[in-house]
Amino acid sequence: MCWQCDHPGATTADWLDELHRTIRKRKWVMQYVEDDNKPFAYTVGLHKRGFAEYLVTGVTPERALRLLNAVANYTIHEVQPAPGDTMDLGDEEHLEFVEVAQPDAHLYAAIGLYGPEVRALQLVWRDSDGHSPWCPEFDGGRGSQPVLGRRGPQNA
Repeated sequence: MCWQCDHPGATTADWLDELHRTIRKRKWVMQYVEDDNKPFAYTVGLHKRGFAEYLVTGVTPERALRLLNAVANYTIHEVQPAPGDTMDLGDEEHLEFVEVAQPDAHLYAAIGLYGPEVRALQLVWRDSDGHSPWCPEFDGGRGSQPVLGRRGPQNA
């Protein structure tokens, strides 16, 4: 699953070149960062089109891909959500957008390709009971979704 693990003789520049080629074909890619406690995933490629990248924490690779692709498609074909905006994706998926405070601490590939001016919005999701991470009851109190910025003004 790790490109660099599958290509042990390759350099970071080789990896970034591969990402660049894939982005040219597909418009964006998802980078998943595995971690037993706090995994996260983010898009790479939207910045080149003038949009913020997206990031989601605490979900499986499959769910991350579904969420990030849905929001990226919406952004490219409709409009970029703003911090504080919400979005319902069906299947009980309710998201709120939060500006990521330090994209350079999390979006290694995007920063590597586009530089420090990359912006990111986090897709903050609700748990199965409808609680947001700002609620003490969220996910049974396990804190499985780090929020990487301040909650914005509540928009529609």
